[in-house]
Amino acid sequence: MMQQDLDNLAEEILNGSKLTDNELRELLSITDKEELEKLYYVSRKVRDHFFENKVFLYSFVYFSTYCKNKCTFCYYRESNSINRYRLDINEVRNICRALKGENIHMVDLTMGEDPYFHEHPERFTDVVRMVKTELNLPIMISPGVLQNESLKELHDNGANFLALYQETHDRELYGKLRVGQSFEDRVNARSFAKSIGYCVEDGILTGVGNDIESTIKSLRGMENNRPDMVRVMTFVPQEGTPLGKKDPESSIEELKIIAILRLMFPDRLIPASLDLEGIPGMVHRLNAGANVVTSIIPSNSTLEGVVNYDRDLEERDRDPKSVIKSLKAMGMEPASQDDFNKILERKHEIPAVPL
Repeated sequence: MMQQDLDNLAEEILNGSKLTDNELRELLSITDKEELEKLYYVSRKVRDHFFENKVFLYSFVYFSTYCKNKCTFCYYRESNSINRYRLDINEVRNICRALKGENIHMVDLTMGEDPYFHEHPERFTDVVRMVKTELNLPIMISPGVLQNESLKELHDNGANFLALYQETHDRELYGKLRVGQSFEDRVNARSFAKSIGYCVEDGILTGVGNDIESTIKSLRGMENNRPDMVRVMTFVPQEGTPLGKKDPESSIEELKIIAILRLMFPDRLIPASLDLEGIPGMVHRLNAGANVVTSIIPSNSTLEGVVNYDRDLEERDRDPKSVIKSLKAMGMEPASQDDFNKILERKHEIPAVPL
């Protein structure tokens, strides 16, 4: 594509043009490095129209690595014999205090589907209430599938954002990844959360056997539910899981899908996770069109992550100051808290589509 063509495509997207399935196939088929760079250029141009050079920063507190599920891709699946932890409320409070004064916009409270909290949701509510008191910041919860009454109670006590990833909207592939879990329950939980005032995030995995047609199903599935944030992550084989021996794939497919997500969701939030390749990976993902940095942790933190490329490293360069230093080197900077709060308020403009 020529420069004029690239600029025209960006303008079409900004004027409300939607990608057709054939256009998605064409974009997903790109392998040439030069063509990928052109795609990233268009994605950045669309992103910068809405967000300029501003980036949102989310801290990350994985407070329980216990889980009742048997997901074939996840290190924390119920049957994996690993060291686990469950932080008590005072340990979470200490993490919050270490984050005070840092330039972050939201706290992400993540856990597996831990029966300790799922069977006693008031324990999770206590954590949310405490974090809100300590930091007075928006709170994202990533708890798996909760009952509607629990979601409402958490929202009433300070939770603003629900992250609940489908991993794939291809039902056949979903059954192989989230073994024994209802496809509809996850969709309905996001829809209910949106109806009571949450912002919601959906996410997909790449590198788990999805071909172009499967990926299109996932992209359209996310589009139908009109989430406030959309994510894609590269699958990394995890020891002790059914997919642990699978050959790892590069992050190129993830970068390509980030760019496509930006064209499909021009003014939405798209994360660049530090949990896969650290700050170098963050740079690549922002250059592909992301506008959020996630999995930020306090310096010297021993918190686990979803993928944790740096699980065995002594130095973990994922603290707010290191992230901001790298952003400035890219010509980017953290957005203001007011900018982020406007994103939260905008949730009422994009209602979810019922299942």
